[in-house]
Amino acid sequence: MRRSVMSRRAAVVAAGVALATAATACAGPQGDGATSASGAGAKAGAPQKGGTLQILNRQPQVDFDPGRLYTSGGGNVPSLVFRTLTTRNRENGADGTKVVPDLATDLGKPSKNATVWTYTLKEGLKYEDGTPITSADIKYGIERSFAAELSGGAPYLRDWLIGGADYEGPYKTKKGLDSIEVPDARTIVFHLNKPEGEFPYLATQTQTTPVPKAKDTGTKYEEHPVSSGPYKVVKNENDGEKLLLERNPHWDAKTDDERKAYPDRIEVRSGLDPAVINQRLSASAGTDSAAVTTDNNLGPAELAKVAGDKQLAARVGTGHFGYTNYLAFNPKVKPFDNPKVRQAIAYAVDRSSVINAAGGSSLALPATTNLPPQKSFGHVKYDHFPAGDTGDAAKAKELLKEAGYEKGLTVTLTHSNAKDRETSPEIATALQDALKKAGITLELKGLEENDYSDTVHSVKKQPGLFLGHWGADWPSGGPFLAPLFDGRQIVKDGTNFNSAQLDDPAVNKEVDEINKLTDLSAAAARWGALDKKIGEQALTVPLFHPVYKRLYGKDVKNIVISDWTGVLDVSQVAVK
Repeated sequence: MRRSVMSRRAAVVAAGVALATAATACAGPQGDGATSASGAGAKAGAPQKGGTLQILNRQPQVDFDPGRLYTSGGGNVPSLVFRTLTTRNRENGADGTKVVPDLATDLGKPSKNATVWTYTLKEGLKYEDGTPITSADIKYGIERSFAAELSGGAPYLRDWLIGGADYEGPYKTKKGLDSIEVPDARTIVFHLNKPEGEFPYLATQTQTTPVPKAKDTGTKYEEHPVSSGPYKVVKNENDGEKLLLERNPHWDAKTDDERKAYPDRIEVRSGLDPAVINQRLSASAGTDSAAVTTDNNLGPAELAKVAGDKQLAARVGTGHFGYTNYLAFNPKVKPFDNPKVRQAIAYAVDRSSVINAAGGSSLALPATTNLPPQKSFGHVKYDHFPAGDTGDAAKAKELLKEAGYEKGLTVTLTHSNAKDRETSPEIATALQDALKKAGITLELKGLEENDYSDTVHSVKKQPGLFLGHWGADWPSGGPFLAPLFDGRQIVKDGTNFNSAQLDDPAVNKEVDEINKLTDLSAAAARWGALDKKIGEQALTVPLFHPVYKRLYGKDVKNIVISDWTGVLDVSQVAVK
């Protein structure tokens, strides 16, 4: 694989993924993942069909085109309209990290070396107009995602498919990709340029959504994409700011084991102030009693208010997503080329103060590994530089002395000025106070969000020490470790995420060996072992995994929050 695009990953995370729209770039260490909600929303009788679900969001659902979306597991709102070859399992917690068939009958049949993947479509699949969905439609849907006019989606197919790197899409090249074959209406075959055992995960991306060529309107397709899911788009105003979805009469639940599709209508309203969203969900008046959010979290002050109200507390969903916040080193910059300096900083960090700065233990949990702690990632518990909750200043001073800095050290920490409690001033200040006890003076350098992203992801401009974070495009170690530590993914003239600029032949080889495995459990174990090995080099200092707390309306039932997305799954909820 090439790499994830961090701006899109951040979108997935903001949306829950996820990834929607991404991702593109929320986490927790509990193996059992998100809690299943209890209280009024979950106990007031069995879920029934009918009613209107309201979705109140901060960010609009822009680029509502399957080719342009960067989603994980098919996305949240997009998954109501777009079905994919495979999708995420719509279950609570760890069970929700599994990949399951969607349009396809199974997870795909790999060749012996995992360079050829064959999928068979289910029978009886139809679009919103009643016409059949064919394998040729999936091939075309993928090919159009290569067009420059529809850029923004995940890069993997371009990287993995033979001929993908040079293909410009069907608007410029009438001939399609030879590496995607459709021998009949229900069969599609992918030919890859290298082994990829995790192709079933990739097949959850919206690029595998079928698009009928005759109905393709190019950049205007997002205004009325042809539905293959339980809902169709009736209105799309102001580029996704307002969406109205109604039932697709030709969707057949017999072909779809994942989406419950209880509500008759779904109305998405975006561009709302975060405080307004939480106030409306809290009050739960009128139509807001049947409302949820897919991108707005409760903050520390709001959580304190909720904690004092049992009825409100019963309407909070807790989610975990594969995501880690960390201190990033660039060993090309002195003094971080010295491992002992990096180790000293790792010992000096006070994670308890960092977690307080991130909003407290309800919103952040301590991290000592690069990989998130969910089982699907292959998480192996380790702490190579054990300093307890509050840091070990004495050990840090000892290592600094060995590194030649007996009188202490002054370095610059670059952070963002964004109010995100991840890379923001609160976290930087907490680290500054802790490292001072070990004789390390942190001079803080805050940058505006866009400038920060451009700086820390540039090989030429990248500072020696900065706050970083990463979330996986799907719940596996592959899209987590490879972009950060595979030397072949260092990008010298573009957006680079391998901040350590690690190019270790042994690491690169192990990435390739794991990618050959089609047994996802076996692959997970190898990813965990590789993480532990990389962790010995102190190329990062893992700080915390975020936890996501979100309110929902008092009449919302059937709350499902998986460890894949970390947020309430709108395909499962009922409002009656």
